[in-house]
Amino acid sequence: MTSPLDSRRFLYVTGKGGVGKTTVTAAVALVLASRGKRVLCAMCQAKERLSALLEGPPVGDEIVELQHNIWAVNIQPEVALAEYGQMTLKVRAVYRAVFENRLVKAFLRATPGLYQWAMLGKAWYHTTETLPDGSPRFDVVIVDAPSTGHGLDMLRGPKVIVDVAPPGLLRREAEKAWSMFSDPKRSGVVLVTLPEEMPVTETLDLLETMRSDLKLPVLEVVVNGVLPPLFSSEERGALLAPRDLDPSQLGDAALAAGARRARREIVQHDALVRLRESVDVPLVYLPHVFADVDSLKAISDLASRIH
Repeated sequence: MTSPLDSRRFLYVTGKGGVGKTTVTAAVALVLASRGKRVLCAMCQAKERLSALLEGPPVGDEIVELQHNIWAVNIQPEVALAEYGQMTLKVRAVYRAVFENRLVKAFLRATPGLYQWAMLGKAWYHTTETLPDGSPRFDVVIVDAPSTGHGLDMLRGPKVIVDVAPPGLLRREAEKAWSMFSDPKRSGVVLVTLPEEMPVTETLDLLETMRSDLKLPVLEVVVNGVLPPLFSSEERGALLAPRDLDPSQLGDAALAAGARRARREIVQHDALVRLRESVDVPLVYLPHVFADVDSLKAISDLASRIH
């Protein structure tokens, strides 16, 4: 089955903190790798857990292979900026004189958006790399992006450079990157959410911002942690109906657990209805994992739900 992710060279996975962006990144990487794609997962100065999910070696600022056809890197802004400086200035001695100067370092740290662009630009750069035979080193780069606010700031970086920077190498590189990011045939954003009120509200706001402000293509919304319903609407109503309890019933753990589950199912139902009514891109549902999700088997099970 053809997926909206199959033909893209650059994917940007973002959403509210704690919704499972890294889990979704790992699952998407497994799906694309199983279809013969060479996949690079790029984290941005992240607390690294991708190696646990895919049962590979630890991921640092050097690219490592986690599974067949899946590589990963945890991009650090200082390292990315240094690499950019060396490519720009060519001569190592000149690079050291400029980028290793204490005052220059302080200026770079204080420049809004520069570190974010350094990380995003490095991720984009890997889409341009080729093997000796001329084929792409990676067929797709998946950015496991920071949570919503920082993720938006990161995406705004190249757009600001394109809009305001004077002509030069920095602007040319940003223009090339932004051309790819805004091309729906080559790139796309994957939004991740949970079936709860606040994450859904933030996701809908994020979808609107991506389209109206940044004008970037959103490919799909992944709803993570969907519970299988245990009760019908009538049963949920009965569990939550006010009742007079005698003292022997006050400690009924099973009844209390049923009421908690009924409340959660109602919240989930309302959130999913809201998403279906408000979102015009494909919705992908991933089930709640009751056991430990930090394993290749768990991620493989989730990947089977992604088409």
